[in-house]
Amino acid sequence: MNYETKTTAFAKIIGGNLAPNLYGNIFFDDVAGGTEVYVEVWGLPLYQPAENGNQPIGPFGFHIHENGVCSITDLDNPFESAGSHYNPTNQPHGNHAGDFPVIFSNNGYAKMSFFTDKFKPKDIIGKSVIIHQNPDDYRTQPAGNSGKRMACGVIYKLY
Repeated sequence: MNYETKTTAFAKIIGGNLAPNLYGNIFFDDVAGGTEVYVEVWGLPLYQPAENGNQPIGPFGFHIHENGVCSITDLDNPFESAGSHYNPTNQPHGNHAGDFPVIFSNNGYAKMSFFTDKFKPKDIIGKSVIIHQNPDDYRTQPAGNSGKRMACGVIYKLY
């Protein structure tokens, strides 16, 4: 008999200079037909509506990015080291494998889970997850106009 080993991947996400109190855990569980993503984060900034031509702060864009690097070399644009969105099938934004639902804060806390059939956990080990300041519009190319990167976590194989 041939038994396929199921993989669980994990990222501990930590805020950078724009959101130093942000932290959380993200699990990617191998399930039939795809991956269940489970997210729990604390320390999200409070929602601020759009004003004077600026985007709102929250709900927060949430994506897998190509590189498993979470360094900050530019304080004005943290976590650029994570690269572009994970997009192995070269799709337009809104249909990248790494495009996720936005995160809604509840007084700084958020918890959600969702299913995707665009990858398995083994495919994203060594990539990173990013939480952005602004909501993803799922149409602006190449990244949804989701603003600066507030937090980053490298994805590792848990088991």
